Amino acid sequence: MSYTNLPAPSPEHGLSRYMQEIRKFPMLEPEEEYMLAKAWVDHQDSNAAHQLVTSHLRLAAKIAMGYRGYGLPTSEVVSEANVGLMQAVKRFDPEKGFRLSTYAMWWIRASIQEYILRSWSLVKLGTTAAQKKLFFNLRKAKSRIGALEDGELRPENVAKIASDLNVTESEVISMNRRMSGGDASLNAQINTDGEGAAEWQDWLEDEDANQAEAYAEQDEYKSRQELLMEAIGTLNEREQSILTERRLKEEPVTLEDLSRIYNVSRERIRQIEVRAFEKLQKKMRELASERGLSPSMN
Repeated sequence: MSYTNLPAPSPEHGLSRYMQEIRKFPMLEPEEEYMLAKAWVDHQDSNAAHQLVTSHLRLAAKIAMGYRGYGLPTSEVVSEANVGLMQAVKRFDPEKGFRLSTYAMWWIRASIQEYILRSWSLVKLGTTAAQKKLFFNLRKAKSRIGALEDGELRPENVAKIASDLNVTESEVISMNRRMSGGDASLNAQINTDGEGAAEWQDWLEDEDANQAEAYAEQDEYKSRQELLMEAIGTLNEREQSILTERRLKEEPVTLEDLSRIYNVSRERIRQIEVRAFEKLQKKMRELASERGLSPSMN
C-alpha cells in the first residue's frame, strides 16, 4: 500500500498549511467507511484505502500534537503518525464491528512512540515496559506537580512521581537527567548516583551488542499490538467506545460526561470501563498464550 499524493507536513511550509489541506477531506459516515474498508479487504482497492487514510489524517495530527514535548520536529512526528494510520488501514477488518478511528489510535500511537524512542537512542533509554512507561509519562507527571523546570527534581517530587508511575526513585532521577539533557554536548558533565561526574557519551548505547535484542523486542512489540487489535474486537460497541474515551484519549472523558451521553450513572460507566478492560486483558492473555508471546500492554 503506497500513497504518492497525500499531503505531507514540512518544516518549510509549517503545520498551518498542512492542517488547512487535510481539513478538506470529508469525514466518513459509518456505512461509507464500512464499504470502503470492504473494498480494500476484498479487492485491494487502492482508491478506497486512500479515502480511508485521508479521512483520518486529522485524527493522526491530533494524536501527534500530544507528543510535542520531546524536542523533535512536529512535522516528523505527524509524518510518523500518518505511517501508523496507513498501517492501521492496511490491517483494518470492518467485520470486527468497531470504527477505524478506534482501531487506528493504537497504531498511530505505536508508530509515534517507536519513532521517539529511535530518535532518543543516543541516550541509553531503558527497554523494560516500566521504563518505557516512565519515558512517555515523566513530562506529564512533572506537569501535574508543577515541576517542569529543567534540572534536578526535588526529593519530594521524585518520591511522588515514583509512586504515581510505580517505578523506583532512582529510575525517575536517571530518566529525568537523560531527558533534561536535550541536545547537550556528548562531553557535558552529568552526575550519577554514587559514581561522581560522568559525560553524556558514557551513556551511549553499544549498538553492536544490543542490535539483535532490539530487533527482537521490536518484533514482539508489533506482535503484541496485533494481538491487541484482535482482542479489542471481542468488546461490544459501547465497551469499545467507553474504553477508548477513558483510556486512549490524551485527555480522558470524565465519568460524568459519559454518564450523560449514555444516560446511566457514573458508577455504571466505571463498571463498564473496568469490565471492558478486564475482558481485553483476558483475551490478550489467551491469544498470547496460544502464540507464545508476552501479553503485556504498554
